Amino acid sequence: MTYPWGDERRFNSYSRYFAKQFGGRVQKISIDAGFSCPNRDGKTSTGGCTFCSNDAFNPSYCRPEKSIKQQIEEGIAFHQRRYRRANKYLAYFQPFSNTYKPLEELKSIYQQALEVPEIIGIVIGTRPDLIDEDILQYLGELQQSNYVMLEYGVESVYDETLRRVNRGHDFATAEKAIRLTVQYGIPCGAHFIFGLPGETKTMMLDAADIISRQPLTTVKFHQLQIFKDTKMAEEYPQHPELFHLFELEEYINFVIDFAERLHPDIVIERFAGEVPPRFLVSEPWMKLRYDEVLARIEKRMEERNSWQGKRFLQ
Repeated sequence: MTYPWGDERRFNSYSRYFAKQFGGRVQKISIDAGFSCPNRDGKTSTGGCTFCSNDAFNPSYCRPEKSIKQQIEEGIAFHQRRYRRANKYLAYFQPFSNTYKPLEELKSIYQQALEVPEIIGIVIGTRPDLIDEDILQYLGELQQSNYVMLEYGVESVYDETLRRVNRGHDFATAEKAIRLTVQYGIPCGAHFIFGLPGETKTMMLDAADIISRQPLTTVKFHQLQIFKDTKMAEEYPQHPELFHLFELEEYINFVIDFAERLHPDIVIERFAGEVPPRFLVSEPWMKLRYDEVLARIEKRMEERNSWQGKRFLQ
């Protein structure tokens, strides 16, 4: 069976999206360009989001004391050993809030990445409250000659949850940023976390309908992982009843239920998160490699005769 996105895979995959965009495999190279976050430095709040541990997601080569060019070169060498099929790369500005500088500084930073011959575009991770029309106008112009995508950390569609985790913005701010980004012709992605304190499984599943109404190109889903040395790591032992830490089999069935309700046009970049085990204080299965988790999800989708959008309602 061929699904609406054009292949036999049971979800609208990131690899298919890249193959359609670029004619082959493309790999992201993470870059730490030394950005900060207004949720840490006092502009919005202090202490950051209660779940946040940027170090957990940073590859070893990704360090702000290195030049952008050096990080890219080391990242390409790393990925050529791990993913030998990739010969095109996107510079992924990942840690913290990568639009949190004056526009002229942003231009210099992004251009440093685009000057590396193997780089065909940039992906910019940021917060939805750190975008404005001046930045979007520049990125829209840059999009004419380079691939550009903005990825917003949204995390939840529920304002009560966002307040509880000290996110520093509401969901309406995320909706506005997504719509404005798309108006400027820029592909837009969003990140969401399943299991944040106070959310039931019903609430999480209902979020699929809300997310489906957004003009998103991609989504990235993470199960809640509790990291060492975070505020959430202090809170969890005190109030474990507020958290939903999924068991592996439960999570596999949950994300399949979620995908069935998700708009089939939205590309799923990830179903789950993966970090080095040394950062984790939560469930053992979360130490599995993502490829193994994904293989189990796809196998279960086949067993259930399930696919993305199967229960999507217009």
